[in-house]
Amino acid sequence: MANLLSRTFFSLSFVVRTALSPVAFGALAIVEQGGKVVLVRHSYARGWRFPGGCVGRGEPPAEARRRELKEEIGLTRSAAPELFGIYTRRIFPITNVIALYRVRAASFAFKPNMEIREVLLADPAAPPPDTSPAVRRRLAELTGRTPPGPYW
Repeated sequence: MANLLSRTFFSLSFVVRTALSPVAFGALAIVEQGGKVVLVRHSYARGWRFPGGCVGRGEPPAEARRRELKEEIGLTRSAAPELFGIYTRRIFPITNVIALYRVRAASFAFKPNMEIREVLLADPAAPPPDTSPAVRRRLAELTGRTPPGPYW
């Protein structure tokens, strides 16, 4: 009986904590080709960003990264991806956790779609002016201009 009560309390506690503090999980990538990085312009957000997106329920982050890169930029091949970092950000009541991968020697066949309007190959040391602040921070980490940080 005590074990059942303990499990019930844990389950209810977990449900309440999840409802009060939901977490969204994303998998993004620094895709490299010829010394440049791939940045995308979304139809629903301003500025240049890394390709990637949400991790589905029960989906491994590496699979989400592979799926998102194929959908967004038409990734056809690359060197084995490396985990670059895990970051967090708070968006109102939601915590967003982001697994960022480094994908080198990439080949892709981009076609504009409903989500991604255009792709740009950018110099990681000098991204375009309208690059999102989070992407600028990650590129500064990539090029060794700043140490890695935990926040997106």
